[in-house]
Amino acid sequence: MTPPDALLRATINRLVARVGEGLADAAAGMAVAVQDAPERIRQEWDLFQEEVRAEAERLHQESDLSESQGTQPPTDPSDESLQERIDRLRAQVADLDNRLEEHT
Repeated sequence: MTPPDALLRATINRLVARVGEGLADAAAGMAVAVQDAPERIRQEWDLFQEEVRAEAERLHQESDLSESQGTQPPTDPSDESLQERIDRLRAQVADLDNRLEEHT
């Protein structure tokens, strides 16, 4: 074999080997992802159900609170201020974010 022929064959062999390695790595990655998928889906489903229960509880408490206060808007200054409500909601969002981070 002449050196240019050998160089061409060597180039083709190395390209085929690298492409084969890339495909093997991709296949292995897909196999791992497929194995982890049921567990990941279960975790996401559990988290979703927990969020739905928390939201239902929040709505129930909000409904009970509005019924006990009647339909009149609160005029008592001791009632929760708007800033306090914003702070409480921010804390709830931060808590949900932390729980999401723990599940991922």
